[in-house]
Amino acid sequence: MAEAGILGEDERVELIEGEIVQMAPFGPRHSGCVINLNRLLVTRLGDRAVVSPQNPVVIPPRSVPQPDLLLLRPRAVSYGRELPGSEDVLLAVEVADTTIRFDRLVKARLYARAGIAEFWLCLAMDGAVEVYRGPGADGYTGVTLHGTGDSVAPLAFPDVGFAVPDFFA
Repeated sequence: MAEAGILGEDERVELIEGEIVQMAPFGPRHSGCVINLNRLLVTRLGDRAVVSPQNPVVIPPRSVPQPDLLLLRPRAVSYGRELPGSEDVLLAVEVADTTIRFDRLVKARLYARAGIAEFWLCLAMDGAVEVYRGPGADGYTGVTLHGTGDSVAPLAFPDVGFAVPDFFA
């Protein structure tokens, strides 16, 4: 749409269930958390996964969200040739400062319906992470809250844990 002149090149929008949704601007807490998560995932996982910050994922039939971070399966065909689809996603991460309600009600359900095994919602104001697992048609069946003193590990890499406070340092 930007190429066709319908949207400006710098407009921050996502396609969610066929609707164009304006994305919230990044604040320092949000940006800092994304930067920390990116660094931690890249350094600890290396070539075991592809870390994709703030890039789109195709979720048929009518959604192309841009999670704050995606952990993708490495694959033979470069992601430079086609956008990743939900089948490529090992973990989707959203950082919520002002978007908690939208992320919990809309994004979590979208990711669950797409079969994304795990979704982390980083609560920037609280320094906590909600971990969603068990995707289904109505959402995730399990949600756990992790805060100071806790650590989390992706389902795909249970041997790689992260101290929750490191996301928000």
